[in-house]
Amino acid sequence: MNSIELIDSFQEFKEFKNIDRPTMMKVLEDVFLTLLKKKYGSTENFDIIVNTEKGDLEIYQRREIVEDGTVENPVAQIGITDALKIDSTFDVGEETYEEVKMDFFGRRSVLAAKQTLQARISELEKDEVYRKYKDRVGDIITGEVYQVWKKNC
Repeated sequence: MNSIELIDSFQEFKEFKNIDRPTMMKVLEDVFLTLLKKKYGSTENFDIIVNTEKGDLEIYQRREIVEDGTVENPVAQIGITDALKIDSTFDVGEETYEEVKMDFFGRRSVLAAKQTLQARISELEKDEVYRKYKDRVGDIITGEVYQVWKKNC
């Protein structure tokens, strides 16, 4: 599964569940921040860019360039030799920005992210239905039942 497939499923949820774009972007960002936190223990060195119009999801890792042998935290720091392999103009004290590809997470992690996304969207949908009808207690409302979930009865 790649980011396009994940974004496509995100687009389907957005259309069918009637959830606004900023909310969906925030949910998608939170899902990937959770994924990064599980993998690295921290998310402070990562930037997530979500473009729902184009179906793009980009994750960048920021790391400070330090002298070789002085890397204390590989998530936040990179040795100068490794940094020069990325770009030959880097110098100690600068920061690198490297794109983290979806393949890096592995198939299981991406599937877990998709399931988490589905669960969060389901929660948003339930909250929306509640907000829509909470002030209408005592009113008679007609509608059509499309599906009954036994766990919610």
